[in-house]
Amino acid sequence: MKHPRIGLALGSGAARGWSHIGVIDALADAGIEPDIVCGTSIGSLVGAAYVAGELPALRDWAMAATWREIVGLMDVRLSGGGVMDGRQIVTFLKGLGIAEPIESHAKKYAAVATDLVTGREIWLQSGPIHEAVRASVALPGILSPARIDGRWLVDGGLTNPVPVSVCRALGADVIIAVNLNGDLVGRRFETQAEGAAELLQTPVPNESIDAMLRHLPQPLRQPAEQMIPRLLQKGPSTPGYFDVISNSINIMQDQITRTRLAGEPPHVMLIPRLRDIGLMEFNRGRETIAEGRACVENALPMLQRYL
Repeated sequence: MKHPRIGLALGSGAARGWSHIGVIDALADAGIEPDIVCGTSIGSLVGAAYVAGELPALRDWAMAATWREIVGLMDVRLSGGGVMDGRQIVTFLKGLGIAEPIESHAKKYAAVATDLVTGREIWLQSGPIHEAVRASVALPGILSPARIDGRWLVDGGLTNPVPVSVCRALGADVIIAVNLNGDLVGRRFETQAEGAAELLQTPVPNESIDAMLRHLPQPLRQPAEQMIPRLLQKGPSTPGYFDVISNSINIMQDQITRTRLAGEPPHVMLIPRLRDIGLMEFNRGRETIAEGRACVENALPMLQRYL
């Protein structure tokens, strides 16, 4: 009997995406190895680490990362279409060994991005894998767009948050999808996690602030210096800047995900319980990875039916 080609669709969700690591680990423990890996946003990053054979290195980093290390990846600036430039992320990927051409890897891989001009969904299936990831994770308002083949690309979650359709187009017979956005709408502002509070108390490195201020006219620099530390803070009765950004993204991706999956359902849908993990809480890797693993273990009877 022919072994079915297994496709793994890793969805978007920022810090919640560390659960993809636990999902892949648990699938491996169950003897399930995907032949095709497609990822959107953080899903593209974890998927790239997996096909490049560098998932253990990424797992180790995610489980040990502190806010100080995470802030070190944030090359803050106010020009270029985002709060962060993204060069540190590229350096981070290269440091992990995630840098070879996509076509050089044994497993089929695609990262999903969105054309900023046309709004079209773009499947990146060739070229340096770190460049594909950089484009796929370019969350609007946070990370500046990436330029590939003459196009400005932003986060793939704007068009295809859980890339089931990509797996199917690349030849998957059975598709396992990981939806990180299934239980997020309704998350309250006042339940801010301890890690997010720690972020507010973590100073942005002086060199990052200096680089950002250099792009401003001289009269605006002093007001900006006073504004930046207050930007992340939240008022007593109103949501803060990142509250508004993260909850707006949650609502958007939840609606797009529901629409896309209604027309393109996977064979097995995994929905880790990540309601309490904030958009930028990358320091909670240990518990997020554990939830990804638990989600697969709960779904093993369904997986065994198909495989």
